[in-house]
Amino acid sequence: MNNFLAEFLGIAAMNNFIAEFFGTALLILLGDGVVAGVVLKGTKNENSGWLVITIGWALAVTFAVYAVGRISGAHLNPAVTLALASTGQFDWTNVPMYITAQMLGAILGAVLVWLHYLPHWERTPDPAAKLAVFCTAPAIPHTPGNLFSEFLGTFVLLFGLSALGANRFAEGLNPLAVGALVLAIGHSLGGTTGYAINPARDLGPRIAHAILPIPGKGGSDWAYAWVPVLAPVLGGICGAIAYRDLLGG
Repeated sequence: MNNFLAEFLGIAAMNNFIAEFFGTALLILLGDGVVAGVVLKGTKNENSGWLVITIGWALAVTFAVYAVGRISGAHLNPAVTLALASTGQFDWTNVPMYITAQMLGAILGAVLVWLHYLPHWERTPDPAAKLAVFCTAPAIPHTPGNLFSEFLGTFVLLFGLSALGANRFAEGLNPLAVGALVLAIGHSLGGTTGYAINPARDLGPRIAHAILPIPGKGGSDWAYAWVPVLAPVLGGICGAIAYRDLLGG
């Protein structure tokens, strides 16, 4: 497989593809994993709450960025990739490859979460709780409000990432700052929709939910699935452009 990718993509592109694939898989494994631990029945951390989820997701982002940042830049998010391309910081020709790797990695991460919590699915009677392990859902269904929440959260993410990139940190501290940004977004803006702020993070695991043999899982809520895809893409692009044009980033 590596030889095929090397011939098809080139050595550098192959390394970036593998990094984005495994980095996103790790992100979802740890991020969806903490949600599973909180909402599924019979786990040691059942009902430990929103604070545990937001901290778990922030640490998932931090460690995933540490893992692959030196190789691919650790986009791990199509909204980041598209925002950087839109502001001239990333080559558009590499966008399809990055997004493909992110989506496939997200699906793999979700499958690993399913396997890790295998005996807990049958013990959990609520289909909505099972779906929540994989993808986001609004606390109050309201399409304009849900769109704005995801738009604003991802706007802040890319605006914040641009701001972090404009500052110098001691070596090795950048991923911690990125994780802190994600934690802030989760606490302040995440309670409305679950702060997907990442199309791959939501759509990849939602696909996994649809195809995996999860007992009593119910539907995958495809009617809502476009919101955490479209809104983060638009919000991320606008956030990156706003920082560049308003603050000279």
